[in-house]
Amino acid sequence: MANVAAQTLRTRTYSLTNKARFLTTAAASVATRQGTAAPCTFSSSMPPGFVATEGNLETFVLPEKVSGNLSDMMMAKAMINAWRKDGILQIAMSAKQARLYDLANQASKAFFSKPPSEKHACVNDSSFSGYVASGEEITAGIADYSEIFTVIKNLQPDDPRVLAKWPCHGPCPWPDKSMERGIMDYMSELGSNGEKLIQMVELGLDIPPGSLAKYTQDGFHHMRILRFPPRHRTNGKGKSGRGIGAHRDYGLLVMAAQDEVGGLFTRAPRQDDAVESLEDESGWTYVAPTPGVFTVFPGDMMQYMTNSFLKSTPHKVGLNVRERFAFAYFHEPNFKSLVKPLPGFDAGQKPAGGIHYGTYFTDMALRNYPGRACTRKLLEEGRYALLEKDELRSDMTF
Repeated sequence: MANVAAQTLRTRTYSLTNKARFLTTAAASVATRQGTAAPCTFSSSMPPGFVATEGNLETFVLPEKVSGNLSDMMMAKAMINAWRKDGILQIAMSAKQARLYDLANQASKAFFSKPPSEKHACVNDSSFSGYVASGEEITAGIADYSEIFTVIKNLQPDDPRVLAKWPCHGPCPWPDKSMERGIMDYMSELGSNGEKLIQMVELGLDIPPGSLAKYTQDGFHHMRILRFPPRHRTNGKGKSGRGIGAHRDYGLLVMAAQDEVGGLFTRAPRQDDAVESLEDESGWTYVAPTPGVFTVFPGDMMQYMTNSFLKSTPHKVGLNVRERFAFAYFHEPNFKSLVKPLPGFDAGQKPAGGIHYGTYFTDMALRNYPGRACTRKLLEEGRYALLEKDELRSDMTF
């Protein structure tokens, strides 16, 4: 049995190696084709105190509709290769997306300028949406200086899932209708972009259409709206100059946007070492702000589904001399979904039976926010046990 297992693993490794070679060849041929772009960058400086190489990221223009034609396929192969090489790539915003980003950025700045008492009031006990104060989140045992408004799946109180008390399901505690409208319009557009990206991943990995997209139908998409203080105006709870410590994101695919100030650093995903130990090591890339683009990178869920063919990208944030605003949108599986390795990428990675996304997300939220009202209510009312019920589990085959 051991010899058979070893032979199976060698066969899978050979297959993935050949696939990597093909992607490299395809990417080389698409480098000058329509679909890539070279946008300018803002005039900004790397946060002081950091040493990194400035990135030269590939930028792609997504098609209006992914049809699977030769142009789409070549671009998709190039995108996969960019993720494997750099861990991150850029997607050009359309005119509509740029306008919605500007409106969302205005809403973000208006919210974070409110008095602390008004911001702290934006929490509830049914969802992990809402305000997170600077210093409340911890990475590798050190407080992060990011100030956050999180938008989990925004559901009305009469939604059947809310009435049934599903964990993490509820309305977002918006401060006002203006912010709700600006952010939800932006998230809706990001959701459409996210589905295009999922289709491009399917093309680039050469897997059957729908193999990945089936998991993101009615996905548990969410967004973190972030403000970082100037490095000289913090509350002293964290580490000097450190906005968010080095980490990998837990989800499927992250689509981020930043203003002109700059502070994001990424690391090419070469190994599976604990990323926290690499925070002060060399090898980081500074992602200089570029107007009119999203930065996109895979998370832990994508790494699991592809057996590390697409690795989760290490990243961190440094504080600059000015305050900085950013968005991180997570395009995620359906809360009920039992996520399994993609076709051709199942090499026995653990957990062998798949990952129930709802449990995975809930566990992450409970670890990160042990003192929040939502955590207390979820545990006191026994909502966690609902995650084992059949109606909250699906293999997403219809």
